[in-house]
Amino acid sequence: MNKKNASDGRPMFQTRSIAIGGLVAAVYVVVTLIFAAFGLSSNLIQIRLSEALCIMPCFCPATVPGLFVGCLISNLIAGAGIFDIIFGSLATLVGAIGTYLLRKRRWLAPVPPVIANVLVIPAVLIYGYGINISYPLAALYIFIGEFISCYIFGELLYSLLKRNSKLFQ
Repeated sequence: MNKKNASDGRPMFQTRSIAIGGLVAAVYVVVTLIFAAFGLSSNLIQIRLSEALCIMPCFCPATVPGLFVGCLISNLIAGAGIFDIIFGSLATLVGAIGTYLLRKRRWLAPVPPVIANVLVIPAVLIYGYGINISYPLAALYIFIGEFISCYIFGELLYSLLKRNSKLFQ
């Protein structure tokens, strides 16, 4: 069933998808900036509560670009370095795409954002910000923060969204 927008005949789902993506981007930015104010969303151990939103592609593919744009805007506003703006945002995009691909496997769905960030962000910290730390140790710190964000907070969000999954239909 392809419902049409009464005003111009275009599918309603296109407008709705753009709205959902924009809403996710906005929430990502606001949550990141709130946590940045407390120093939790940057440095070695990064607990970006906004990364919990990376579970949302399990429910709606429109959240994939929303997560990317939200991360990009967050990094720009927070004054991140160019490597973080580019590669950190791309890591979120890759993670969101991976989550969408694994959407039918609840416990595996958060793995792609964790892996993408564990592979990318240590290099950003070392080469982009000049932090003197070994790559494996930086990866461990990033893993801890991403695990907390994507698995603990992401699971809470997943449970909440699952109970209200009609929002995305």
